[in-house]
Formats: sequence, structure tokens, C-alpha cells
Amino acid sequence: MAVVTNTPNHERPFELGLHTFVELMPHPTTGAKISPVERMQNLLETIELADQVGLDVFAIGEHHREEYLASSPLVILGAAAARTKSIRLSTAVTVLSSDDPVRVFQDFATLDLLSNGRAEIMAGRGSFIESFPLFGYDLDNYNELFAEKLELLVKLRESEQITWSGQFRSPIENLGIYPRPAQAEIPIWVAVGGTPESVVRAASLGLPMALAIIGGMPERFAPFFHLYREASKQTGHDPDQIPLSVNSHGFIADTTQEAVDEYYPTAHMLFSQIGRERGWSPTSRQQMETGRQLRGADFVGTPDEIIEKILFQHEKLSHQRFSLYMGYNTIEHKKMMHAIELFGTRVAPVVRQEIARRNAVAVPK
Repeated sequence: MAVVTNTPNHERPFELGLHTFVELMPHPTTGAKISPVERMQNLLETIELADQVGLDVFAIGEHHREEYLASSPLVILGAAAARTKSIRLSTAVTVLSSDDPVRVFQDFATLDLLSNGRAEIMAGRGSFIESFPLFGYDLDNYNELFAEKLELLVKLRESEQITWSGQFRSPIENLGIYPRPAQAEIPIWVAVGGTPESVVRAASLGLPMALAIIGGMPERFAPFFHLYREASKQTGHDPDQIPLSVNSHGFIADTTQEAVDEYYPTAHMLFSQIGRERGWSPTSRQQMETGRQLRGADFVGTPDEIIEKILFQHEKLSHQRFSLYMGYNTIEHKKMMHAIELFGTRVAPVVRQEIARRNAVAVPK
């Protein structure tokens, strides 16, 4: 399903999608690990199924660490383009700070041609820093690099011929940027982890915002959506024309217990590892059980529980897209495929219908 442009948000179909970082971790209890080749084949099958069951978007994050395979998401998305028909293909995220915006635009324009207009860019600063030394960038310029490169990326989308100069990249003097995409404009989303500065930056450029919510109650994040809408108005944009997304983690199964048993062992292992690196307190089972509740951040449960939680969150945030990280390679592939089927056939239709009803009721006659 294509992103609807120049359309008020209350007329925009609510979108549901999946994202993954293509992790390759050992099973938390057995220590077994599938091969990278098998992981990639499984991934392509999940994207193909997501397309078949009517999900709106599939996104792949860029990471440069041993436990992840997707250092080049565009290569994977190109393979997915050849195996899908309708689903939009995105990154989650492209680490723009350590990349060249010209090359990013060219790669996505190529993907857009391959997919017949289904490419999206989700730009971000990234949750890890390995790409900075890997590609020769100074972490002291962490914020400035992203701000400058994001502005350049937007200009590349707007004009075929461009003249530009900045601090961190060689100038461009009246050069053509090719190929051009199939879409008039490739959607550029900005991924935000929860800082007001990042929210205001996205709003000031009139770009859709994807907010990662991986902990805490939804009410806590409502101020970020309010800030975005206010900053958008103040910088001359119409927030009613710009979609906003929530990106969270979870897993869906036929029973609550099965969903919990499949999701939590790997989630605990992953977040404990990241926590040690960043000095966080250890993640407890009780914290994860709390996160699964209606006002928590994890979407773990049956289709009915996931429906209730998406709709509850929508009441608080009024967003237009929800993306679920449901990618752990330690979950048996057939169970992952079943979870995607449940998401597309049981969750998505009910959520879309109810939010469309709410939007219709809310619009003044």
C-alpha cells in the first residue's frame, strides 16, 4: 500500500508493518545458531509473507556489529523487491551521519525503480556508534553530521540538478543526481529515540517522524507528538498532512503463554547485553511482564491483546502507523511465519477498521 500524500491524516489509512535488524544470535537456552545463509533465506520468506497477508511496510535496520547481518539493508530490500508486489520497503534506520547522502539517494532511487515506487527512507543517527570510526567520522560531530546530511538528502529529493556546500562533505556544483525514482518524491522518515531536539528537527523539515517506544507508558510519549505538531506549525508545515509512526517490540501467538515463552528469553538476553554496554541496570523478568501489560511498551500476546494495545496507544498518540519489531532469529521460523500471518490477517484488519471509524466520528460534519 502506497503512502498517501497530500491527504489529511484523518483520511489516511492506518498502516501496520514490521521491522528487523536481522540479528544472528545464539539461542538463549541451547546456544544453537542458524547459519547466516539460512537467516537471510528466512528473512526473505518473512518479507514475502508480510506482503501476501497485506501488511503495509517492511523495514530493515542498518547495524555494523557481529550479532547483526544487515550492514547493507538496501541489498536485502532489493532482493525483497523482486519477491513482493505491494508492501513498502524501508530502512529502520539508514545511519545517515556516517553515509553519503548522494549515494543514499541514488541507492533508494534504484530500489524505487526495482519495486515500482515502493521505497522509503528512514534516516536516523543510529542506536550504536560502530559506523563512525568504520567510515572515518568523528563522534564529536555526532549531531552536526546528521543535521547537515539530512538537509542535503531533502534537497536531493527535491531537485535533479543541485548546487550545495556544507562543512562535512565536498561541495556539489550544478550536478545532476541520477537515477530519479519512480515516485515523485521518495518518503523520508526521521527516526527519533526520544529527544526533543530530534523531534523539532523532523518537524522543522516537514518530515514524518517514527518514534521508537521500547519502554515506559504511552502517556509519557504524548508530549513528543504534541511537540512535533506544534513545531511543525511554527515552521510553516501542516501537521495534519504528515503521518507519524510508533515503532515497538513484541511477538504474537495463539496464546499469551506461547507469546511470552517465545519472546522473553531472547529479549532478555539482547537487552541485558546492550544494558551492560551502556551501564543500565539488569533487565528483570518482572520488568518485562510489566511491559507486556496494556500500558507497557511491549506488544507480546494474542491477536486480541495486540489489537487492544495498539488501539489504546492510538488514543494517546493519534499516530498513523505502527511498526512491530518481531525479528528474533532464535524463534523457530514456522512460529515467526505464523506470527506474521496473525498480524496481517487477524490484527491489521480490525485495527484499520476501528481507527477509520474513530477518524470518521472525530471529523466535524
